Amino acid sequence: MRWTMPAILLLAACSGGKDEQAAKDGPPTTPMVPEAAPAAPVAAQETPPPDYVADPAVKPPAKPDAGIGTGDAVIPAAVQGRWGLVAADCTSTRGDAKGLLTIEAADLRFYESHGILAHIRERGATRIVADYKFSGEGMEWDRLMQLTVLDGGKTLVRRDYGEGASAEPMRYSRCA
Repeated sequence: MRWTMPAILLLAACSGGKDEQAAKDGPPTTPMVPEAAPAAPVAAQETPPPDYVADPAVKPPAKPDAGIGTGDAVIPAAVQGRWGLVAADCTSTRGDAKGLLTIEAADLRFYESHGILAHIRERGATRIVADYKFSGEGMEWDRLMQLTVLDGGKTLVRRDYGEGASAEPMRYSRCA
C-alpha cells in the first residue's frame, strides 16, 4: 500500500491536468477512430410504371378476342410462371396454397378460380393490362387486371380494377 499511493500521485501529476481540461472542453473534435468508408451506392430499384387508369366506357369483350393465346396476343414471358403471396404458397404439397398464382400464355390460375385472357389493353416485356374471363366456385365474372414484373423478375405486382376488386395492389414472389 505504501508504494501504490505515490504511483497514483505520479500518474495524476503526469497528466498535466489534461483530463480536467477535457472535461471542461467537452468531447474531442477529431474522431478517435477512423470513420468508415462511405457505403457503396445502392442500385436504384425498378420503379413500376404508373397504375393503369381504367376507362369505364371500355367494357370487357363478351368472349375472348380472336387470336388470343398466339403471337403477341399472349401474356409476356417475363410475367408467366408460378408466383406466391408467401413462401409456403410455392412449396405446399397438400393443395392448400391459397396464395399461389400460376400464369401461362393465355390464362391465370388461382386456388379456386381460373381466368382466361380475353382482351389486351396494354402490353410490354414485363407488363400487361388485360381483361380476363373468370370462373370458379360456380360463378363467372370479368376482371380487368394489371400484372407488372419488378426486381429483375423476382416480384409480380397485381392490381385489379372494377367492381369487387381489391383496393390495394398485391405483391407476389416468383416460386423457385
